Amino acid sequence: MMGRDEKDQSEFFYAFNLEDLVPDDHLLRGIDRFLDLSDLHDHLASYYSHTGRPSIDPELMIRMLIVGYCFGIRSERRLCEEVKLNLAYRWFCRLSIEDTVPDHSTFSKNRHGRFRDAEAFRFVFEQVLQRCIAEGLVGGEGFAIDASVVTADASRRRHRQDDDDDWGGGGGTRAVREYLAALDEATALTGKPARRVSATDPAARWTKASAGPAFYAYSTNYLIDTDAGIIVDVEPTAAYRPEEVNATRTMINRVEDRFEITPQRLIGDTAYGTAEILGWMVDEKAIEPHVPLWEKGERSDGTLSRSDFVFDAEADSYTCPEGKQLKRFHREFRKPRTGITKANTVNYRASEFDCGHCPLKARCCPNTPSRKVTRSVHEAARDVVRRLKETDEYRQSRKDRKKVEMLFGHMKRILKLDRLRLRGMTGARDEFLLTATAQNLRRMAQWLGTDPPAHLAAAIP
Repeated sequence: MMGRDEKDQSEFFYAFNLEDLVPDDHLLRGIDRFLDLSDLHDHLASYYSHTGRPSIDPELMIRMLIVGYCFGIRSERRLCEEVKLNLAYRWFCRLSIEDTVPDHSTFSKNRHGRFRDAEAFRFVFEQVLQRCIAEGLVGGEGFAIDASVVTADASRRRHRQDDDDDWGGGGGTRAVREYLAALDEATALTGKPARRVSATDPAARWTKASAGPAFYAYSTNYLIDTDAGIIVDVEPTAAYRPEEVNATRTMINRVEDRFEITPQRLIGDTAYGTAEILGWMVDEKAIEPHVPLWEKGERSDGTLSRSDFVFDAEADSYTCPEGKQLKRFHREFRKPRTGITKANTVNYRASEFDCGHCPLKARCCPNTPSRKVTRSVHEAARDVVRRLKETDEYRQSRKDRKKVEMLFGHMKRILKLDRLRLRGMTGARDEFLLTATAQNLRRMAQWLGTDPPAHLAAAIP
């Protein structure tokens, strides 16, 4: 006989406990174990009034945002609905079954107001990173750096001329006001002027980073520790290669200042092999640059390359295969000169007399009267890279660099950050910081949720 579940009226009392309903192996349980926001209220205290109606707890909002970025819930409206319906999300946000979920508009008001003014997202990111360090997941020996292009929230079909300064009354949207303020303070993006400027997000850069059509975008720059792939810093820039490379200094210095960690080696791709960055790493920071070089001095037309000339540091000259010297100066000047060009290079030239009677002239300088060899002022740092290139540590570093690319793939495919929702450089900074925070929390939960990995157990205090 088929039974029926018939009840005359609803029950008056329920035995209900959220703690019992969330599985022990749920990702949020692992994240909650390592997330400590006890100092957040003190950090934000000066941005809240001591009188008036009590505000929504900032810890609740941060926890909800972490849920959204951990599970790829990009819409704040949808996030509020998910927290309202999902019991595990309620448990993580410290909400009972009867508590009211904040309205989605509250996030925008706090994101663009007190959270941004107090750098709350940077504070939370660094608190999580400090926990990663305490758990032994950051060794500090090897760091890897890379950048990834993320599409901006701007139509690729709407442009403004770069010389058009009429942005409408009041400066337009918040992203436009931020852009104009940066121009007024002479802190605008460096490099060549952009050919196209977005009308809605002018700080985004017009780029063609893939095989498809060009689009407006920002770049997120990750600095990771290669031991466990923990993100130790993140910095937003325009999708412009020189700015991505210059972010290296910003992140290395910030980690050193705030955590007193300076890596022994820095791993990057060829973009980070510029002479200026290499000189900064070797001469100022004593960091081993595990970075491929731009070897512009090597020729492929059969003529002699720069490597065929031997440099003598004491004599400050090059010696050619025929034993002749290439000097910085061939005569003395009344007023001393450095010979350093605007490109931070020094030109060493042979005399026309030596080259004119040289049997190797056809292989050395067939189209010029004499041979010239250009040397960077940071060539000593480039020589360090050439020596490191032959070591086993360098070959291992080429494999470790892929850990950054894996984080970018996780960011775009799993966390759904393949297009920004916030505009302006500050909006990009907020989204990149929250994403990096979510990735570090997920990594801690997965690696240390039960027992630490065997090879890291001895390092955990």
